[in-house]
Amino acid sequence: MCQHLGEEGLSATSELLVHDGSDVSEPFPWDVGVFDAHCHPTDTMTSIASIPDMKARALTVMSTRSQDQDLVANVASKHGVKDSDSFVLSSSTEDRLVPCFGWHPWFSYQFYDDLSASLTYDGTPSGKISHYDKVLTPSPSSKDVSFSEGLPEPQPLSEFLRETKSRLEQHPLALVGEIGLDKAFRLPQSLTSTHEVQRDAGLTPGGREGRTLSPYRVQITHQAAILEAQLRLAGEMDRAVSVHGVQAHGVVYDTISKLWKGHERPVTSRRERKQVAEGAEDFSSSSSDEDEDYATFINRRKERAAKQGRIKQGPKPYPPRICMHSFSGPVDVVRQYLHPSVPAKVFFSFSIVINWSTGGGDKAEEAIRAVPDDRILVESDLHTAGEQMDQYLEQVCRKICKVKGWELREGLEKLGRNWKEFVFG
Repeated sequence: MCQHLGEEGLSATSELLVHDGSDVSEPFPWDVGVFDAHCHPTDTMTSIASIPDMKARALTVMSTRSQDQDLVANVASKHGVKDSDSFVLSSSTEDRLVPCFGWHPWFSYQFYDDLSASLTYDGTPSGKISHYDKVLTPSPSSKDVSFSEGLPEPQPLSEFLRETKSRLEQHPLALVGEIGLDKAFRLPQSLTSTHEVQRDAGLTPGGREGRTLSPYRVQITHQAAILEAQLRLAGEMDRAVSVHGVQAHGVVYDTISKLWKGHERPVTSRRERKQVAEGAEDFSSSSSDEDEDYATFINRRKERAAKQGRIKQGPKPYPPRICMHSFSGPVDVVRQYLHPSVPAKVFFSFSIVINWSTGGGDKAEEAIRAVPDDRILVESDLHTAGEQMDQYLEQVCRKICKVKGWELREGLEKLGRNWKEFVFG
């Protein structure tokens, strides 16, 4: 989730490709299908009416906080993809988005974890102050107790999980997102009467809306507890997730990977593989390839056995598919998620607004080169639907095709297949 950029920021981002040597004169093949893996158009509800006229084929629309959960659900009831099979064959102007329900780490302080042994909130005014002292750093009471008083009443995590499960049941293709961890984020100062008078009525409440930032951050341990609960729900419901990670790539990996402990795919040597599949042709050229081929082979055997009723597959404690949204981590982290023992299918998504506008283009391009062709996605991460979202999607597609050495049409076909695999499985 990106902060709402001003017009100057948006213009500067829009100019990025003009100066990087990309061939923007080549016509863009929108007819192939372009799929936004992560965006926030319900942050600007006035832009929703433009979705049917967009060039992009489909949007994966995130929710982040209390104010947008129902908005995403309501928009999905009108524009949502109803059936994955018919969607693949259709070019309807109605089935244009996939809803996602989740709670962003920026707003995780608004929950108290009533699923843990040690509650941080008892429902009293003093309990509210105590909760925020425990989940924020530094403790607001040590600087300005009025800051905590201006924050909303903490809500039980269990209630949100029940509500989210109900939304996922009502929307069978919905994902869980946006969820994650963020060590850099600081809470904005409390809303004042001046802010209320000056606020843009076109923006959904709950965002920063031009407020200065406070010194307070959400404790990473509290963020991780909220993330883990949502990951477990995604596993229970067999839904993919979209994950935010800023300055916390190691903690994000640790939080996710501990949920699949005991469920890892087998990784064996060439000799052991041949014992299992004696006589099968071996096309491996490296030990890594051999392990990945074997893991895929075993997984397919298990899937076939499950379909035949020989193995009962129940809910997992981890999501089946994961998108690391606007991925800003190093190549070493990419390799961690792609290890053949990892039982979840991990994708990496990139956006102009995050990966290039903040000066991290070289790092993003290094990661893009390391990500396999079938694990890469594109996104706008934009808070408004319409022409600008299409523009950002075209830009990031051109960027990735250039880095990967793909022809545009070829690249869009690959990216489209990847999005369908991530969303529908």
